[in-house]
Amino acid sequence: MINTESSNITEIILSQRSFFQTGKTKDIAFRLEQLKTLKQAVTLNQQAITQALQADLNKPEFEAYATEISVLKEIDYAIKHLNTWTKPKKVPVSVEFFYYSARIYPEPLGVVLIIGAWNYPFNLSISPLVGAIAAGNCAIIKPSELAPHTSHLIADLITKYFDSAYIAVVEGGVEISQKLIAEKFDHIFFTGGTAIGKIIMGAAAQNLTPVTLELGGKSPCIVDNEINLQHTARRIVWGKFINAGQTCIAPDYLLVDQKIKKDLVNELQKCLKEFYSEQPFNSPDYARIISQKHFERLVNFLKNGEIIIGGETNLSELYIAPTLIDHVSVIDPIMQEEIFGPILPIIEYTDIAEAIALINSRPKPLALYLFSQNKKLQNSLLQETSSGGVCLNDTIVHCGISSLPFGGVGDSGIGSYHGKAGFDTFSHYKSVMQNSFLLDLKWRYAPYKGKLSLLKRFLG
Repeated sequence: MINTESSNITEIILSQRSFFQTGKTKDIAFRLEQLKTLKQAVTLNQQAITQALQADLNKPEFEAYATEISVLKEIDYAIKHLNTWTKPKKVPVSVEFFYYSARIYPEPLGVVLIIGAWNYPFNLSISPLVGAIAAGNCAIIKPSELAPHTSHLIADLITKYFDSAYIAVVEGGVEISQKLIAEKFDHIFFTGGTAIGKIIMGAAAQNLTPVTLELGGKSPCIVDNEINLQHTARRIVWGKFINAGQTCIAPDYLLVDQKIKKDLVNELQKCLKEFYSEQPFNSPDYARIISQKHFERLVNFLKNGEIIIGGETNLSELYIAPTLIDHVSVIDPIMQEEIFGPILPIIEYTDIAEAIALINSRPKPLALYLFSQNKKLQNSLLQETSSGGVCLNDTIVHCGISSLPFGGVGDSGIGSYHGKAGFDTFSHYKSVMQNSFLLDLKWRYAPYKGKLSLLKRFLG
């Protein structure tokens, strides 16, 4: 673990800048070697990772592999495509520059800061690191202090497998984050809530540091009447209640066609019992809330509407049962902020235009879900709404596809990552134009007399 006094943070950054200036990180073979080292670090420590996640969130081993250790797929994707990503790209030039050549060169930014989140504390620190390494940067990682076991594990692994002059981990609370964001970085990558995202962006602006903000918001899930009821219910319950609902792209609330609301609610209840038994408290497959502060915030939401199923809580175990709530008003507190927990409000609609209007009246969400076999409705939703991403007839899975950029829009975030998008985030694309000595046409040089008509033809 790195000593986190301000002077030591500055020393780490200076050390990384010195290492970056050697040019070693720009070497493609070096980057590939480091990606393979990162893969080895994850592969050889899978048990320790699952244990840390279990200690922090009571995360089931299956979920740890599916949502955290699955970062191995991201590493493999980068290794496979890195040579292609790093090649300069030749671009065409206009006819008047026929004797020139133009190329775009991707180059690393330098020293970057990655601030991870607590809900997927391993993945959300390591996944952006994949892009930073692939692009040829040095990096400092600040894991979330709310998941201390995973934070310590990340610090131990990075210290063991990497030189701190290349990749370092700085642990600590809010005061350490404040010291870090006050420093000059070449990029800051942050995953977390909108309120903190504004603070990060404000601090970064003081140094003109570019940012990627992976935030969140109230991701709506529309359920049309043209569906497979059983498949729909299962996919919603899985996406909502995995990690006890503490997922930035979990369905935040349901907008359900009134024609199928009763049947859907019955099927959702059936799935909850199938997944987590009649007593979810005793289920080995159900996680816990990260902290007492988050627990108390969620408990207040249980006062809204009418509980259909669930609602049980246990403060000592940080347990909130998977809960469905009916008769919720759009002005209730539960509909004013991202829930980020195992509580799912259900709102019915009679006209799909009402549902779309409700979505468009709110800040743009990180994800938007639609369950419908109606192609016209699918196309209408894509055309009439804006969101970070869309998943049709499923939930959450789109964020696991390395070929799909993942990120928000508006209040739900700035920038994206995963796969090539992660490489792009941590790269600068440098435009390079080269002339030849074979010709030197004099039309652009002074004196300009008699040349204006020629210039106008070029511009015409």
